[in-house]
Amino acid sequence: MNPLVLLAAVPGGALSLLDWLMILAYFAILLGISWWVIRKRKDTAEDYFLAGRNLGWFVIGASIFASNIGSEHLVGLAGSGCTDGVAMAHYELHAWCVLVLGWVMVPFYMRSMVYTMPEFLERRFSPTARWVLSVISLVAYVLTKMAVGIFAGGVVFGTLLPELHWNLAGVTLDSFWIGSIAVVALTGLYTVLGGMRAVAYTDAAQTIILIFGSVLVTVFGLAELGGWGALRSAIPSDMFNLWKPLIPAGMEGTWAPVKESGRIAWYFNGYYPWLGMLFCAPIIGLWYWCTDQYIVQRALGAPSERQARRGTICAGFLKLLPVFIFIIPGMICYALAVTGKVPELGRLLDSSGQARREECQAAFPLMVAYVLPAGVRGIVVAGLLAALMSSLAGVFNASSTLFTMDLYQKLRPRASQHQLVWTGRVATTVMVLIGIAWIPVIQNAQGLYHYLQAVQGYLAPPIFVVFFLGVFMKRLNARGCLAALVVGFLLGVFRLAVDTPVTLGLAGFKEGYAEHSFLWIINNIYFQYFSLVIFLVCVAVAIAVSYLSAPPPEARLRGLTFATTSPEDRAKSRASWNRWDVLASAGVLLLILLAYLYFRG
Repeated sequence: MNPLVLLAAVPGGALSLLDWLMILAYFAILLGISWWVIRKRKDTAEDYFLAGRNLGWFVIGASIFASNIGSEHLVGLAGSGCTDGVAMAHYELHAWCVLVLGWVMVPFYMRSMVYTMPEFLERRFSPTARWVLSVISLVAYVLTKMAVGIFAGGVVFGTLLPELHWNLAGVTLDSFWIGSIAVVALTGLYTVLGGMRAVAYTDAAQTIILIFGSVLVTVFGLAELGGWGALRSAIPSDMFNLWKPLIPAGMEGTWAPVKESGRIAWYFNGYYPWLGMLFCAPIIGLWYWCTDQYIVQRALGAPSERQARRGTICAGFLKLLPVFIFIIPGMICYALAVTGKVPELGRLLDSSGQARREECQAAFPLMVAYVLPAGVRGIVVAGLLAALMSSLAGVFNASSTLFTMDLYQKLRPRASQHQLVWTGRVATTVMVLIGIAWIPVIQNAQGLYHYLQAVQGYLAPPIFVVFFLGVFMKRLNARGCLAALVVGFLLGVFRLAVDTPVTLGLAGFKEGYAEHSFLWIINNIYFQYFSLVIFLVCVAVAIAVSYLSAPPPEARLRGLTFATTSPEDRAKSRASWNRWDVLASAGVLLLILLAYLYFRG
């Protein structure tokens, strides 16, 4: 769809002329950067998929941040702040995980000169491991990043342009579907044409717009409410407590989970359980930041280990911002609703004054619509679009890289550079259509952010295990890697197969499974605990199978594990950093500690 047609269809009074001028300025900047990049591109696989390995540290850091801070934050994280306060900040304060990428994993990735994470597994283990991880990653992208990004685009458009409709071949599409499709079309256009270079440079510009716009939401929201003190007094103190999910009242000094009556899912008062947050969340975080193609591909585009590491440090600082530019605005939105200072936000509350989880998914766009003044609203809407489009652009490019370099090139080893680029573009289009088809599942899920963390919790453990054990454990062999990947993936898919009919409310499943039956138990085990089970099973399988079979040949391990890194390679890595890199990394860790000390209720 032509974006100008969409903009012209806005209902009167929702956005002012000044707002639209700001939005059009954003698109003009995006178009200018995209055109500049497309003109500079080379029709080679390295340029299309890794920007010619010539990205600077700021572009890498901004691109990592922009790709991460997408739809699940605009819709899900702000919605979680509206309902549960700072509980979900645990995931955002895992900025230390991206430091692990820069300091621990980047040296191995840069030395191997790989295009993809599955390709690294092939170097370390076997071609079969590469193929299996590629399939798992593509499935994960469809179930999480693509579909969630498209869905969130629909939520934002549905909130800001509620009266928009379009008749297509006799089918009337509402603003939700128009927004979802428009976001995909606009993002796909510059991603398909410009590749990784277009994604990275537009991400850098979009990061600035996103941060500036989101800070304005926090500032104007606090001004409307009456300041930080008014926020603290308007909502329960538990919403400011990061420690309660870790150490609930009455459970100090114990390891017992908190059990809710009638459920095996151990969590309390809408918060995430301390046991799951302590052990499961870091597994998901390290998988995402250190082994996921979606993130690591930006570091692979660096010309050197130094630039890649500094890019991750930059991303670490930026990663701390979502607590204040997404979670806090969600809490402000709830405070404005309960105090009645913005009557239009009353739709977020039920008859007892409690936040309605489904409605709160629109907390951030509602703040944009009802709190911000004209002109400022346009800047923030541009920031919303920037976050939606940058995250989708990243996953489009990562998906096309995985499919083309790990699957297609294996089947067609003699394919030309032009054929590889063309195949990547076609693969992206097909996966987008699959992602759109999965949207109904997300629409029925219990909270967008919860859905995202649950699916990642089922798919992440086996990938985390084979990468980190592969680097730290010399004895792990190809059979152990493959066994862990397959067993872990099957366990995750099994849980999804059990959950999906209940989530969709299909005939015969609206009431769930028969109480205390096997499938009922599986469906009711809290997702973080099930994720820990998958992790432990994968570790056991990987080690057992490796020690029951022959050790890997030394030639395959050279430079790919800590034990087999040569003194020359160690010296090169040491020369790539100085005390300022160490101090900057320590600064990230200090800010994380200060956040935990402040948010104690």
